[in-house]
Amino acid sequence: MQFLPVFLDLKAGPVVLIGAGELLRAKLRVLAAAGARIRVHTIDGNQDLGLSPADAVRIEVVAGDPLAADLAGVIAIVCAGAEDIGVAMSARAKALGLPVNVMDDLEHSSFIFPAIVDRGDVVVAVGTGGTSPVVARRVREKIEALLPARIGELAEFIGGFRKSINERIAEFPLRRRFWERVIDGPIGAAVLAGRKGEAGAALNRITDPSAFARADKPEGSVALVGAGPGDPDLLTIKALRALQDADTVFHDELVSPEILDRIRRDTTRVPVGRRVGKPGIGQDAINKRMIEAAQSGQRVVRLKGGDPFVFGRGGEEVEALRAAGVAYSIIPGITAGLGGAADFEVPLTYRHEATRITFLTAHKARDAETVDWSTLTDAKMTVVVYMGMTAAPAIRAGLFAAGRSPETPVGVFARVTRPDAQGAIGTLRDLPELVRRTNGGPAILIIGDVVRHAGSLRQTPKQIISDLLDAAE
Repeated sequence: MQFLPVFLDLKAGPVVLIGAGELLRAKLRVLAAAGARIRVHTIDGNQDLGLSPADAVRIEVVAGDPLAADLAGVIAIVCAGAEDIGVAMSARAKALGLPVNVMDDLEHSSFIFPAIVDRGDVVVAVGTGGTSPVVARRVREKIEALLPARIGELAEFIGGFRKSINERIAEFPLRRRFWERVIDGPIGAAVLAGRKGEAGAALNRITDPSAFARADKPEGSVALVGAGPGDPDLLTIKALRALQDADTVFHDELVSPEILDRIRRDTTRVPVGRRVGKPGIGQDAINKRMIEAAQSGQRVVRLKGGDPFVFGRGGEEVEALRAAGVAYSIIPGITAGLGGAADFEVPLTYRHEATRITFLTAHKARDAETVDWSTLTDAKMTVVVYMGMTAAPAIRAGLFAAGRSPETPVGVFARVTRPDAQGAIGTLRDLPELVRRTNGGPAILIIGDVVRHAGSLRQTPKQIISDLLDAAE
């Protein structure tokens, strides 16, 4: 670590800002947002900084040579677009023992500006030792996406109660446990949901904070989380937070390793899914284990490929959780049909051409035999079939018998959104052969005229590299 991150109280004294143009204005905005008192030296003579009346009270535009300026009481010096004056000012600042930053010049800086995530009372600073501000900004963007929008309000809320609660709990470890339970429980959730009044009333109802902190049995819950079709970047922010908070994750077999890697390292992972043709532990057993874990006080995630309510048996699990009186939440995910359509640029609806969509599942040939194919013959209907690879011949036979044209466009899209995604496009007549060409599932079938609008079956980077190596040989 080359630079120690610190938080400087910019209200303690003036900051001297030297420079010109947009670089100076950018630093001025950052300093003003932190409530700093600022003395500005503009080396280009342009003193029109577009200050608001509120900012003008704290910002003084100073004439004269900054190298001769009085620095008594100054707490820091910042140079942005100051050219050679920045180097000279750095030498003067270091001689006086003042922190100095010369923009994009590590040699002449004693501190650097981090990328900042500002959530009111919660501020996160990201630095790369000045080597790559762009990387710092990218990390900041990731953190911005992960932090709840009201996390600053939660910190402010706790600050309002902290003194009174701490006076009632003598032991420091017990205080910490108390605030952990508040933050991680329904009170913290209410604040993050914008219900501070409800949260305050709940906290005020805690008559014995020490007993609350010592409670042996924390409140458990279950989150049914959609993992999406495979690409970890398609996880929703809320899903990622649930994975990071979970004590135990019960996950399907088809959830990708990259998504499982987003689970907190010390979380217990329990595989409970099954693949076609292989036995699983059964839905009743999954329900029982989830309920037992939640009733023991754990935060449980039931992680499913795609979306919990699209062929994910999420409805059955919700019924079981309701019956057991277990608190639960539902976090939707991108279902494979939508992920595959986006991955291969197949519009599931198209004006005047495809006005309806039907989603169905067909694990096996006998599943396909139970489908009323006569309802799926409308040429303006797009049919999306999940888990239909094994049943492809029966699907084709059912649609043929119902009268759907053998020339109906069909796409088979395997492992959608993953690096090894593969697609094959043809007609309904060719469906079993298209399945064979995708080299294994999981896959979705899209049947309908919209398949004609698919983008080219792009090669993945891995495939391109393989082809180049083959060509080189």
